[in-house]
Amino acid sequence: MTSSPADVLELDITGIAHGGTFVARHEGRVVFVSDTIPGERVRARVIPPQEGTDAATRSFWRAETVEVLEASEHRRPHIWAEADVTRDPADRPGGADLGHIDLDHQRVLKRRVLSEALDRFAGAGLVAPEIEPVESGDGLGWRTRVTLHVDDEGTVGPFAARSHRVVPVSSYPLARPAIAEAALALQGEAPGRIELVEPADGRVRVIRREETERPAKVARGFRRKPTPEVIHETVNDRRFEVDATGFWQVHPRAASVLDAAVYGILDGHVDDAKTHYDLYGGVGLFAATLADLGGTDIVTVESSARATQHAAANLAPLEVTAVTARVDRFLATRTGGARTGAVVLDPPRAGAGRQVVEGVHALAPDAIAYVACDPVALARDLGTFRTLGWNVDRLRGFDLFPHSHHFEVVALLTR
Repeated sequence: MTSSPADVLELDITGIAHGGTFVARHEGRVVFVSDTIPGERVRARVIPPQEGTDAATRSFWRAETVEVLEASEHRRPHIWAEADVTRDPADRPGGADLGHIDLDHQRVLKRRVLSEALDRFAGAGLVAPEIEPVESGDGLGWRTRVTLHVDDEGTVGPFAARSHRVVPVSSYPLARPAIAEAALALQGEAPGRIELVEPADGRVRVIRREETERPAKVARGFRRKPTPEVIHETVNDRRFEVDATGFWQVHPRAASVLDAAVYGILDGHVDDAKTHYDLYGGVGLFAATLADLGGTDIVTVESSARATQHAAANLAPLEVTAVTARVDRFLATRTGGARTGAVVLDPPRAGAGRQVVEGVHALAPDAIAYVACDPVALARDLGTFRTLGWNVDRLRGFDLFPHSHHFEVVALLTR
């Protein structure tokens, strides 16, 4: 008899998948299972497919561990009590999907994810680096930005894993202590989203996004959104202004670690007679790195006008041009002429994509530093670069987000 998605199955876990789930097989079908570890045998409840999907014909299922029958030697009590495997899967909060695994083994598994992505998408011959820890300790208390939600009953908390249902919790072990304290003090909130941000000054900002936003102020017939608060972050001795609701790394050491990594792999590749590009430049972190390496003609490109304004202010003492544009459209306007030195490519999670990779290739730079937050997107883009004649000279991985499946990789590409 063929199993159905209502079943609880006994499964042997054989691998880890990109995205923080683990791999088993049942009756020839791949099953992606949460809250387990390769080498374990578990009982797992298969998640019914979305309405309109024929479960019988799907090539894979998803399932949630409900009991560990044979535990891995790397299993530990979950760092977040509410996310432990002993709790009903529907009530486990998301955000710490590797929190039941000892830290050293988490990094082994992350390296395995990167290695499999490189083998599948980047072509032969690339060896995944070790995933380097960025600090000693237990991997707790690092999140400087936390998003919570408020449901119609006024419950404040994170979403349950893989759902949009708010679950109450009594702790936030990954959050900075001041953020955790502020989060637990929230009461009587209107339905919507709440962002908690702790910038370099250590004072927590609580930013409320109600489900039905209040009408924006009207000026001369146009709706105008309130201007976000500007906060400041520090990397080495340089101060960066950024919107409280804008993008900045969530680990307090992440920006400094990545700045140092990019500096290290591009050292010797920045010629002060050439033009250098910081693509997806945000508020100017890596444009400043290029300047520190000796670049005197630097262009940073970012689609967010607010981020570009901040980049211009942050980089005012340096020889940097801040451009507001989509990177693909910006590259399409480059017709050659100026000699290109180094390019820093720091795309969003989806990666740069073929059009941007080909646009960077057309600039004919001396070297490219690729900063990646997604191993599969990185591998696809590296594969495209390699077909265009680029070598991947160096890879470094950083465990900037302990107890989650996320990590960062910095790659050096040369012709």
